[in-house]
Amino acid sequence: MSLVVLGLSHHTAPLSLLESVSLGDPGRVDLAERIVGRDNVSEAIVVSTCNRTEVYAEAHTFHGAVTDITDSLVDVAGVDRDDLREHLYVHYEDRAIAHAFTVACGLDSMAVGEAQILGQMRTALQVAQRAGHAGPTLNSLFQQALRVGKRAHAETGIDSVSVSLVEAGLGVVERELGPMAQQRVLVVGAGGMSSLAATTVARFGCADLVITNRTASKAQRLAERIGGRARPLAELRDAVAEADVVISCTGSTGVVVDLALAGDAQVARGGRPQVYIDLALPHDVASEVASLTGVTVAGLAALGEDLSAGETTPQVQEVADLVIAEVAAYLTTRAAESVAPTVAALRSRAAEVVDSELGRLGQRLPDMDDATRHEVQRAVHRIVEKLLHTPTVRMKERATSGHGDDYAQALRELFDLGPGETAAVSVPPRERGGMP
Repeated sequence: MSLVVLGLSHHTAPLSLLESVSLGDPGRVDLAERIVGRDNVSEAIVVSTCNRTEVYAEAHTFHGAVTDITDSLVDVAGVDRDDLREHLYVHYEDRAIAHAFTVACGLDSMAVGEAQILGQMRTALQVAQRAGHAGPTLNSLFQQALRVGKRAHAETGIDSVSVSLVEAGLGVVERELGPMAQQRVLVVGAGGMSSLAATTVARFGCADLVITNRTASKAQRLAERIGGRARPLAELRDAVAEADVVISCTGSTGVVVDLALAGDAQVARGGRPQVYIDLALPHDVASEVASLTGVTVAGLAALGEDLSAGETTPQVQEVADLVIAEVAAYLTTRAAESVAPTVAALRSRAAEVVDSELGRLGQRLPDMDDATRHEVQRAVHRIVEKLLHTPTVRMKERATSGHGDDYAQALRELFDLGPGETAAVSVPPRERGGMP
């Protein structure tokens, strides 16, 4: 069994392709279901954000898993296979672990060091858990990745250079229109990214802040929380016309602001300059809107270019060093866990032999007093412990150097430990139907 990560991101694919393979919860579940339904993958978690779509898998065979994941992604996203394969990357085993930790820390994001990816990875894990697609291997990997991501933000200076996509967009606003304090802002959407945008705008300050959303109650709650006001989505045309800045991230499958709507808004505004910050994937603002006089559209691609300078800062290197150390520790722990069932089976077999022989001794010497019986038991246990100590330590050492399986197999054969015995001690009680 091996860890495999296959996907594409803003580093390897154009935004148009990322939009095509961007998946919501139903799409992620469908993709994972198709993958684990084949013969080469036992677990799968799909992470799909504005920066990436990736599949993390526990694979029986590497090449078979890569083929199954690619085929399933083509089917679910409806993209051209050749176009997709040109932009895919694959990470295997330790590189897959390092990639997961790097992503969780925000080092692979457009906005280097951004923390939103932690919530997105946590959601992906929860979706996979509910669907039964995440087993012991991926649960462990993602839980550890989330812990590493939290450490990065708590113990390093990455937050000092973690300029968010929203903040980058507001920088565009100030270059094009002037101080944020003078701008009337409309936020379209009330989900995670829209909430972040609205909160950031409120922190920066503006002349007016309006929230509109398909579900009016969500818009109202968000507006009350940040000191803005809500408007029905039915009033979108008027709200856009009144706004100097429109920030949109709805998760809609089609555009929210088309050329006609934006054109009418410009007429109503008398041609006064206007900035659209499009944080959605697929995009919310039609590409043609940028052709209107006085209109600036800042999408994910442009904002990502503005943020690329942060990748070489000392704070980023600090997080990169943390990732390296955490990957090494995780590999060591995982290697030790891989031989733990054999260690447990070996000790279980030794305990059975000791108990059997002590029982036989008790039958042969029924008059032995308790003190003597106790000393005999202690002596026998000490002998067994000393005999098992070296092979146990050697097996753990071999595991950390990548040779644990061979050594464990040798011990299973030498001590006649059948696969059934090893499996029995490796399965938690609740998975065998017993009490935890």
